[in-house]
Amino acid sequence: MKITTLPLIVLALASGLTAHAAAQQPHPLEGRIWDTRSRGFISAESAYDRAAASRHLLLGEKHDSRIHHQLQLEALQALARRGRRPTLALEQFDREHQPALEAAQAAGITDAERLADAGQLNREGWRWPMYKDLIGFAAAQGWLLAAANLSRADAREIAMGRSAPPLPPADSAQLAAMSEDIVQGHCGHRPSPERLAAIVHAQRARDASMAEALEASTPPTVLIAGTGHVRRDRAVPRYLKDSESALTIAYVETSEGKETPQAYDAAGFDLLWFTPPTRRPDPCDQPLGGSVAPSTPSKEKP
Repeated sequence: MKITTLPLIVLALASGLTAHAAAQQPHPLEGRIWDTRSRGFISAESAYDRAAASRHLLLGEKHDSRIHHQLQLEALQALARRGRRPTLALEQFDREHQPALEAAQAAGITDAERLADAGQLNREGWRWPMYKDLIGFAAAQGWLLAAANLSRADAREIAMGRSAPPLPPADSAQLAAMSEDIVQGHCGHRPSPERLAAIVHAQRARDASMAEALEASTPPTVLIAGTGHVRRDRAVPRYLKDSESALTIAYVETSEGKETPQAYDAAGFDLLWFTPPTRRPDPCDQPLGGSVAPSTPSKEKP
């Protein structure tokens, strides 16, 4: 019995090891950069050369990805090596705190913790110290920091329909795409048409605020923001006076079974920089809150 079962055991172990090794293989797109215009891969140095030549560099991230923040830091370091001294604008600072942020830098403060205090960065909401190295590097280089985001309070007033600041016209395709982004970003829950329109207006107001911050800053500029905010087709670049002077880079997490760039949403981005995914709990396992929360309790899952 031992003689006949031993090979089966060995084969089973070998099969298991092979499956494990296959599971450990990196995704074929991991670390590669796809140029959406030339429809070809480019090197990191080529991407950095283009970044250094742009007036506005928009770096789109997954907020909780340490890999994305490391790549953003490498982009800033590459700009410094090329002699560029951009203003670093961040979604993580609300624009109302710009005077305090400017005063802190004018006083010679370069410590990231103290600058975060001056700009009243919400450490819990933005998973501090995720952005500490970016802020610290820019400050150490003597680069100016710019608060880019609409205040949370103002954004909520708009999303709840209690305020509607004027914005440039948007076409139906832009509004429809933004509405779908919001629905998909909130686990398929679709608010009432009025509430959804208000949330879209708030999102547009945030994009316009970030564009205004870039335009008001000493060029060149770099914007650190969520990927959805750097899209040419419906976000910050649409509110820039010269969007062609901007380079949009989306750091994109790879997905199993999607092994070609064409399998990913590339609309609105100049470059897709593929990265390993970050393990995170399913946000749809938690009840929705905020402006998209259902007005009535949702039914329990069977």
